[in-house]
Amino acid sequence: MSDENPTKRWGIPPWGIDFRSLSRALPEQVDVAVVGAGFTGLAAAAWLRHVDPQKTVAVFESYSIGAGASGHTGGLALAESAAGDLPGLGDVLAGFSDTLKRLDVDCDLALPGVWEVARRAPLPNSPIAWSDSGDLRATKQVSGGTIDPGKLVSGLARAAEKLGAQIFENAPVERIDFEQPLRLMVNGRGIQAQRVLLATNAMSLELSALVERSEPKFTLAVATEPVSELTLNELGLASGMPFYTVDFPYLWGRITRDRAVIFGSGLVHLNDWRDLRELDVAEGQAAELLRRLEGRVRGLHPVLRDVRFTRRWGGPILIADGWGPVFEQHPLRAQVLVLGAYSGHGVALSVYLGRWAAEVMCGRRSLPDWKSSQKTV
Repeated sequence: MSDENPTKRWGIPPWGIDFRSLSRALPEQVDVAVVGAGFTGLAAAAWLRHVDPQKTVAVFESYSIGAGASGHTGGLALAESAAGDLPGLGDVLAGFSDTLKRLDVDCDLALPGVWEVARRAPLPNSPIAWSDSGDLRATKQVSGGTIDPGKLVSGLARAAEKLGAQIFENAPVERIDFEQPLRLMVNGRGIQAQRVLLATNAMSLELSALVERSEPKFTLAVATEPVSELTLNELGLASGMPFYTVDFPYLWGRITRDRAVIFGSGLVHLNDWRDLRELDVAEGQAAELLRRLEGRVRGLHPVLRDVRFTRRWGGPILIADGWGPVFEQHPLRAQVLVLGAYSGHGVALSVYLGRWAAEVMCGRRSLPDWKSSQKTV
C-alpha cells in the first residue's frame, strides 16, 4: 500500500470533505463488497443497508472517500445522462432528491434550472451576454441545479456508516478472483463476498473490464474570488442558475454560496488511466489548459477582466461507447456489477444509479438494457 495519494496533485476545489472512516480490522467475508467510495459506491452502500439491513456491506477505497472524481467535480446536478433520456431511466433529479431526503443527506441541493448557452439562436431576453468565440447567449432553460460535492460525499458516507455499512479507506482492491464466493484481495488479505459492485469509474479499468470500451479524460476548472451582487447581475448569473454550452468551444460554470464563480473547460487526453496517478495540475498540459481557461474567463465580460482566481483543480471523467453510463454485469461473473462512465453527468446520476444498483443486488429490481440504445462514437 502506498501512503501517497496522487489525487492531491489534482488541485484543491472550493469545498472540503469532513468525514473519515472508523479504524477497524478488515472483515473475512461480507454479503456485498463495494469498490470505490465516491458518490456511486457510498450511495449504493447506504441504500443497501436502508432496504436490506440484514446484509453485511463493506466499502473499499484506495485512498480517502471522494478522492477521485466525486471530490473533484464541479457540482452541477443535471437531468438524464450524457446520452440523453435512456429507455426506462426515469426521473433522475426526482430520484436523486428522494434518495438524499430518505438518507438525510444535506448537500446544499438547489434545482433552479440550468442555462444552455450557445453562439446561435439566443433567447430574446437572454440574461447572459458574453464574448467567447462569438456572442455567447442563453438559448434554453433546462432542469437541474447544483450541490456541494464535499457535503454530498461526506453526507453519503455518514449515512452509510450510520446504517451499518463498513467503510475502509486506504484499502485498495488489488485483485478479484471470480470464483464463488468471490474473493477480493485488499492490502494482501483475502475477503469473500457474495456480490460485488465496482464503482471505480475512471480508475482500475482492468478490474472493471472497461479498458477496451472507454476513454478516461481529465477535465479542469477554476474558481474566482467572491464577486459582488452587481457583478453577478452584469454576468446574468444573479439567479444562481448554472450553465453549460451546447456548442464548442465548451464552457460550463456555476456560483458558489459565497458568490465565487466557477468556470470549467478543457480535457487532458490520457493514453492509460494510470496516467492519472502522475497528473499534476501545476505542470504540463493541465497547467497550460488552466492558463487558457483563465484567459477565456477574463475575456468573457468587462467585469471579469481583472478578476482574481483562488482555486485551480481538475478531476477524471470516463467516456464509454455512446456516451451513456455503463451499468451491467461483469463479463466474468454475473454477481459482479459495473457502474460508472457518466461522461461528465455523474453528480445526480451516480447517486440515482447507485440506489438502483443496490436494489438490483437485493433482488428488488432488474438491470437496464441500454447497450442497444447507445451508438458507438
